[in-house]
Amino acid sequence: MNLVQLIYSSRPFGFDQAALNSILTQSRRCNTRDGLTGALICRSDIYLQLLEGPEEAIDATYARILRDDRHLEIRRLTYHAVTDRLFPAWAMRSDPARSWMWSPADVDDGAATRATQEQLLGIFERLAAEPAEPPRVGAA
Repeated sequence: MNLVQLIYSSRPFGFDQAALNSILTQSRRCNTRDGLTGALICRSDIYLQLLEGPEEAIDATYARILRDDRHLEIRRLTYHAVTDRLFPAWAMRSDPARSWMWSPADVDDGAATRATQEQLLGIFERLAAEPAEPPRVGAA
């Protein structure tokens, strides 16, 4: 099995807690089914997501994301083979964008598309190192 990691960014359409809960519920269900793990960093001006798992499942999931009208300006930022998962215990970890990440002005200026693969992985590595409780069963 070829294990790959994909990082993409998008701009949320109609961002609110209900839309985010819907995305997370669907992602966790589908990712568990498809053997994917990852994390979604979100706020009103950006979704930054890392997905990891079998290449075929990553490709199919990204194709679904491209058709999802809750995302605008979807951009694939990195796609590469990996030997280990960064978020092995998370069907989809969800976190707000951190203060150490980009400002809204940085996002508007294209920070996500200008970031190197190392910079993008650094964001998710830092997030993976932070403690968090996995979501409760039935919780969004």
